[in-house]
Amino acid sequence: MRIRDLERSLFERFPREDAESWDHVGLSVGMPDAEMAGICVALDATEANVREAARVGANVLLTHHPVYIKAPDAFAPASPERPVSSAAIFTAAQLGMSILSYHTNLDRSLEARKQLPSLLGLSPISSLEHPDDASTRGLGSLCEVSGALELGELAQSCAGAFSTAPRVWGAPRRSVERVAFLGGSLGSFGEDALAASADVVITGEAGYHVCQDLSLRGLSVILLGHDRSEEPFIDILMDAAIDAGATPSTVRRISGAQQWWTVTDKELA
Repeated sequence: MRIRDLERSLFERFPREDAESWDHVGLSVGMPDAEMAGICVALDATEANVREAARVGANVLLTHHPVYIKAPDAFAPASPERPVSSAAIFTAAQLGMSILSYHTNLDRSLEARKQLPSLLGLSPISSLEHPDDASTRGLGSLCEVSGALELGELAQSCAGAFSTAPRVWGAPRRSVERVAFLGGSLGSFGEDALAASADVVITGEAGYHVCQDLSLRGLSVILLGHDRSEEPFIDILMDAAIDAGATPSTVRRISGAQQWWTVTDKELA
């Protein structure tokens, strides 16, 4: 199977036109006509992940996040003066590694809509972007909760399901009946969650003043960390690569180490 065949198959599953206009999806670097020797799937297209893919004999690094949104001024070895994308592209070209990324086009897929809620035992009724049209692809998820659930209980479930220490805005004993999800950055979608009558939005990251404002207006916020909220999308990409024709034994996962940490009272003691 050639790399261009994989790219085409994944675009059939996650259409290019579903990506944001600013996004960079598909092939960033590599040889489209090369035969695939193996695929490593990761959240980020970093130099370290390029080298790890090469170490295990893969020649494709398949990621959710693109290696860059705006191309760097130069492709060169790692340096404090350049963004990390510069070294990632340089190293990929040096090692013969192709990088394919499926970002906001994957985010709008029905698979992504189901993925995050499923980790908490919930099922989406629609996307957050199109709450009144369940048949249309869109960003995020909107779910109804069956039975009594408090915000504190939901946050505890998030901690286990996403292997993180969430930051929570809202009263712990608040009753939750409708939950919104959005992987990555919340952006303006807090307004969409409010308009959809959600009680809480679970997302990767959002600014202090945004969370404060949403919380005071009745929308609680659970922040997982950008990476923790999108790490589950790696599973979608792995399944998609295998469905496209890649041999399952040649598709490997690179699990991202959490790039940030929190200090607990126990650690301070």
